[in-house]
Amino acid sequence: MRRKKRLQELTIKDNFMFGAVMADEEMCREFLEMVLGFPIEKVRVSKEHSLIYNPEYRGVRLDVYAKDDSHTRYNVEMQVSKDDSLPRRSRYYHSQIDMELLLSNISYSELPDSYVIFICDYDPCGRKKYRYSFSNYCREDLPLELGDGSCTVYLSTEGKNNDEVPKELVKFLKYVKADLNKSTEDFEDDFVKRLQENVRKVKESRKMEERYMLLEELLKTERNEGKAEGKMEGILDLLEDLGEVPDDLRVMIEEETSLSKLRSWLKAAAKAESIHQFMEQMQ
Repeated sequence: MRRKKRLQELTIKDNFMFGAVMADEEMCREFLEMVLGFPIEKVRVSKEHSLIYNPEYRGVRLDVYAKDDSHTRYNVEMQVSKDDSLPRRSRYYHSQIDMELLLSNISYSELPDSYVIFICDYDPCGRKKYRYSFSNYCREDLPLELGDGSCTVYLSTEGKNNDEVPKELVKFLKYVKADLNKSTEDFEDDFVKRLQENVRKVKESRKMEERYMLLEELLKTERNEGKAEGKMEGILDLLEDLGEVPDDLRVMIEEETSLSKLRSWLKAAAKAESIHQFMEQMQ
């Protein structure tokens, strides 16, 4: 079972800490400028999209969502463990940004540029680069760009191409890579020093500790709900193989929230030779 970390044990690579630190809009602006390589005058971080600052927000969203004065949208997420679905997740994030804007009645021609950024504590592409930037190009004429305004960036803590990226980005990614003890060392970089100071302030804040505890409880609830839903679907799949499931039985299974009871019912459904036999074993 995963041991819950205390707030004092978090580093910048933990989603909660990254989201809390990047709520500082000047820090977020500097980070985006460093990663993307163009000046950004001002950034507004959306607290409405963050569960850290909006406990009523459901779906447990742990990324950072921001926009600038040019209406460009930015979505940034920490990715500690290897995930082969990142390309399709980035497509989903871009589509979510577009859909939210289109629902506000803007036209396609008014859709702003959007950047989805994953900070990976591994090498997502295996090419030993600190930064991988992807846009849509024509296969038949590679210099020809589609011009849809979308860009996905992977940052990797496992890069080796120091001469091809800003030294500030390398220092930042080394800071991300560091464990709890090494994360307090001097990385000889002003931006990292300010990050370290913000991390220290978050850890000293009673309010942030309360928000972190709330987040952990909501994540635990979501995990349990996911487990319960999986077991419920498994039970109904097994019963449907035995015949038509009565409506009252289906409702009883779908409304059950006890994981231990659902686990017991799943075993009974796997062994039952008829729905009637399953119902007898439910008692």
